[in-house]
Amino acid sequence: MAFMLWNFPGLIILTVCGVLLDTFVADPENPPFWLIGLGPAAISLVFKAFYGFAVKLDALGVCLALFSCLAAILLDNDENISSSSSQWVFPTCLIIGAIVTFIDSKRKNPWSDYGSPGKGWDSESDETMKRIGIPMWVGALIIVVWAAVMGVTTALTRRGTVNNVYLEIFSIMYRIGSIICGGGQVVLPMLQEEVVPAWMTNEQFLQGLGLAQSMPGPLFNFSAYLGAVYKGVPGALMAFTGLFGPGVILIFGIVPFWARLRHNQNFKALLKGLNSTAIGLVGAACVILWESAIRTSADAMVFSFAITLAVYFGVMAPLVVLAGGVLGAIFSEEALNLGQQPFCVAAGFAPI
Repeated sequence: MAFMLWNFPGLIILTVCGVLLDTFVADPENPPFWLIGLGPAAISLVFKAFYGFAVKLDALGVCLALFSCLAAILLDNDENISSSSSQWVFPTCLIIGAIVTFIDSKRKNPWSDYGSPGKGWDSESDETMKRIGIPMWVGALIIVVWAAVMGVTTALTRRGTVNNVYLEIFSIMYRIGSIICGGGQVVLPMLQEEVVPAWMTNEQFLQGLGLAQSMPGPLFNFSAYLGAVYKGVPGALMAFTGLFGPGVILIFGIVPFWARLRHNQNFKALLKGLNSTAIGLVGAACVILWESAIRTSADAMVFSFAITLAVYFGVMAPLVVLAGGVLGAIFSEEALNLGQQPFCVAAGFAPI
């Protein structure tokens, strides 16, 4: 019930917004003035999230985050590397980070702090297992089901065995939701790579991101908007189910093992490295999304204004997006016509 109440308002609103924008915005490449500022404002909130995560890292964590950040940026911008490689490069980065901290935790003088050893299995652990109510064998079976769903849907869509657009939507979202951890910001570059321009324009993607940042619930609700723009309400439901499905399934699959894992020092060490590299992927999302969102000097000004509101003044996300939208409209050609020169042209960069 709590999950439904947390997600459904954003799901419904973003689905409606996706359908309306796809229906009534005649030229998605040139959005109306009242949508122009949403993208830069939304990107500022991704930067804020990265800053909040990164300041909590120790020296080793920063190094691991930098490693995954550089790998993701290279992957997105090198013409000799297929961007689809992210489907295995990102999980590999997470695994490498976990291995590094595991090895470090075994050193006599580790670079990072892994806390004191757990107290092991005790009566509290027994009570935890009783509250969970899921035996370990059921948890293992649930994990097998998660893997089977990903394998079957991927095989059906990639081999062309089943030509169904809704299965395609579900498969793409399920795959992304399965291979990435670390929060909604991490999946943004992968989502952008999959849906732009196949499902929508870059402008539509950024507008939806701005709307998603201002809605209640998790950022994963953004999937409903993406599906709605592409294939209406059915597309929204398939995209939402696909992106959320792996996380929900794995929670129920892993939770029976949690009573043991939470006291395991090796597991804590692995988790620390995994989290650090995931934060680096959020940093890469900042760079990659900035590249696509900031096209004019006006966009850069909206971004600067929004990130100041979000980080320094602590303004809530919905108000940051609203303020960015208003400022973008004021700067637009339909109003004051300020800052419409393509950004960085003076430095020799061509407009996107």
